[in-house]
Formats: sequence, structure tokens, C-alpha cells
Amino acid sequence: MAQVDPTKIKIESHHEQWRESSFQDMMAEQLAHAPWLILSIAIHAVVLLLAWVILPGADSRRGKNQAEMALDDKQEVEEPPPPPPPETKPEQTQDDVVVTETEVTEITEITETITDRDQKESAFDSNQWNSAVGLGGGAGGRYGSRGGGGKRAAGGKTYAEAIDAGLQWLKDHQDEDGKWDCDGFMKHDVEGEPCDGPGNAVHDVGVTALALLAFLGDGSTLRSGPYKDVIKKGIGWLKSQQDPTTGLFGTNASHDFVYNHAIAAYAMCEAFGLSQYSLLKPVAQKAINYLESHRNPYSVWRYQPRDNDNDTSVTGWCIMAYESGEFFGLEINKSALDLCKTWLDQVSDPTGRHGYTKAGEPSSRKPGDHATKFPIEKGEALTAVGLFCRFFMGQDPKEKPVMKAAADLILSKPPIWDPKAGTIDAYYWYYATYALYQMGDRHWREWQKRLSDAVIKPQHRDKAKKNLYGSWDPICAWGEDGGRVYMTATLTLTLEAYYRYTKLVR
Repeated sequence: MAQVDPTKIKIESHHEQWRESSFQDMMAEQLAHAPWLILSIAIHAVVLLLAWVILPGADSRRGKNQAEMALDDKQEVEEPPPPPPPETKPEQTQDDVVVTETEVTEITEITETITDRDQKESAFDSNQWNSAVGLGGGAGGRYGSRGGGGKRAAGGKTYAEAIDAGLQWLKDHQDEDGKWDCDGFMKHDVEGEPCDGPGNAVHDVGVTALALLAFLGDGSTLRSGPYKDVIKKGIGWLKSQQDPTTGLFGTNASHDFVYNHAIAAYAMCEAFGLSQYSLLKPVAQKAINYLESHRNPYSVWRYQPRDNDNDTSVTGWCIMAYESGEFFGLEINKSALDLCKTWLDQVSDPTGRHGYTKAGEPSSRKPGDHATKFPIEKGEALTAVGLFCRFFMGQDPKEKPVMKAAADLILSKPPIWDPKAGTIDAYYWYYATYALYQMGDRHWREWQKRLSDAVIKPQHRDKAKKNLYGSWDPICAWGEDGGRVYMTATLTLTLEAYYRYTKLVR
């Protein structure tokens, strides 16, 4: 076989002959395509820039719209503020105390259902009267010290125990119908020796009212307190004794019947106001109306209606009823209290003494040996009445020098339990204690020191004599009239002076 020399073989080709390209040739080739590359990069950059600008803005607007929608949604469900309360006008014939069904039931238990006739307004023109004073959750002001707060202990343990014993005796001697029987209270002493010391039967209304004032003074009301049932029965009986036409409690059979009515009006005003029993309002209002119809024209009060006879003793109880009624929103004749202030100025003198029917006149005594048994000069009952009433009507010793003089005069005749000397006068001691408590300072301190011996020690506290326990013997100036009930109620009230009223003048 013949051998072929490969180097001699030639191959014909139609393609361009390959040759090795240099670096420069490659760069030249790429630069030839550069305009299109740059253009592509620029276009992509613009697209990316537009996407960055447009898309976040849309998101931002969407977020803003969502927030606005959420806010709008919240505003749509938000409750509008409550409208302002409607403007109210004070009613002249209706009490502002809301009485629930339960309260009506309770009041029905202590008194008959009050009819439309009982809702009669005051008997006097409305332009003569003071507007009503509203009550909140309870009485404050001059009555704010009653009950609770430890104020009862202000007089010490001996005072608290004496008050408790007095109230318990009164409770044990209350009749089932609610009254205190002035001359027949001892019927409750079914075991052991019965009590003595009857009073006059014509004063059942008066002594019942005094007993009620003692329970109210200790802080119990128709609604609350340990003696609320006692008060319910007593107030129910008093209400039953009121003439529906005149408003008079009891009858006018005795010559001094107005004492009974005035004290009962005073008690009814307190029971109504402190208990906030609106259905008692017409009862208390009628009682005030009767006093106004009894009062002398352009002056004050005494035994018979409008006979132009006046005295400080009857007037004192009427002032207390008027002032209490006014405080608790009843309609009272303001000019009547102005006339009372004038009267007290007329019957007082520079020594501080307040006279009975005129300046310088001492307390009254009954015919017979009454003045011998109870010498007038042993006390200053009417001075005490006048001084306390001045405080209750808002007068200030700093502005009325006669008040300081009256306090000095009272202090010169302190309470002394001495049956032989005839110094015992529960009426005097009651008013004097309240007047000097208001006076304060040395007048009160010195008077109070004498109360323990004069009032607390003579109280019956022998448990072996259970029927007498807590009471006082009615051997005072007016004991024959009021009896043991009067004596016990009045001296229990006397011991309550620490907390029954706050200081009336600051």
C-alpha cells in the first residue's frame, strides 16, 4: 500500500479561515454593541425608579385611607354625650323626697293613708313664706351630730349609760297604740312594785312629743336606729290626734293646751325631716299652720288664740317648731320669727334676764303653795329659754351683748338636786344646758360640772327596782303636771345636749 504524506493533502473550504482574535479585537466588537446596552440599562433604571415612586405612594395612600376609614368607623359607633338635665322648678306643694313602694308601705303602718284633702298647702299667702330647703342623703347642719361618729361618747361613759337607761324606761312604758300615758304609764309594771308619779291626763300629747324628741335626739328615726319602731308607733299616734281641719294636735280642753300642740309640732317637724318621710309633710305643715293661726297679730303666743296676750315660755316652744320646720323645707312665716326676735328684745334687760310677759318678770307659778315649794329666785328658766332661742334663730353673742349677760346670769344659778330647797326644775335645766352648750368655753365647762350631781346621780339605777330603773322622780317645779314621763323625757333630752345640735354660731 502506498503511503500518503499528510502534509501534502489540501482540503478546499468555502468558510472564512479561522484566525486567533486579539484582546483589542474583542473590545472593539463589544463597543460596537454598546449603544444598545446602555439604552437597555437606562430603560430598566427608569422602570425601577417609577416602580419605587409609584408603588410606595399607593401603599401610603392606601394606609392613609385605611386609617381614615378606621377612624370614621370609630366615630360612627361612638355614643354622643348625654344631653344636659332638664331644668326643674321647685314644687310648692310636693316634697322632693322620692318615696318608693316600700316606703309607702312603711308609712302606712304608722299612719293612715293621706288623702288629697291632707295635701292642702299652707293656710297663708305664698309670698309670706320662705322657700323649701332640700335634703340630701340625710339631715346635716344643726342636726349633723346626731347618731354615729362617736359623738355620743362626748359626755363620757356615765352620760351614755344614763341616756340609755332613760330611753329604755321610756320604751318600756309606751302604750301599744304609740302614746305615753301621762297618768297611767304604770300599767306596764306588771311585775314588782309599780312606778309612782302620775301626771295630768290632759298632757298625753305633750309628754308623748317630749319622749319622741328624746328618741329622735339620740339619732333614731322612722327609718333607722334601735328605736325606730318606738318612733313609728309614737308618730302614728300623734298623727291620729291631729284635727284634719285645723291642724291642732289634741284638744283645747285645758287652758294651756297650746303647750302640748307646740311641742308636738316640734316633734313632728323633726320626725318628718330627719326621716325624710314625705307623706308626713302635710301633717307637720298643718301643725305649723295652726301655730300661725294661734299667734297674736304683730306679736307672739300665749294660751288662747289671738287674744293679744303673749309670754316667753309658750313662744319658746313655738320658735323651736318654726325653726325646725323651716330647716326641713316647710313653709313658715318669716315675719313671725322677726317678731319673736323683737319680743325677746322687749322682755330682756341689761342684766340678761328675760321676763315672762314683760321685762324683769320672773317665771310663773301656779296658785297656792307652788311658789313656796319652788321659789322663783332659784332659777332663770325664761332667761334660758330666751338665750337658747336666740342661738337657734342665728343670733351671735358677739353682736348681742344681752346674750353674754344672760349666760352669766344662768351660770350664777346652777342645777342643784335638792328637794327641800325647791331647786329642782327640769324645764330650766333643759333650756339652760342647751343654751350654755352653745355659749361654750367657761360657761359650758362650769355648768357641765354640776350636771353630774344634779341629773345623773338622782336617776334610778337600782336594778332591784326594775320598774323605776332609768327614770327620775317627778319632784320638780312642773312634775305634778307632766309626771314621771315628762321628767324622764326632759332630763334624757338634757343629757343629749352634747350631740343633739351642733354649734349654731361659729
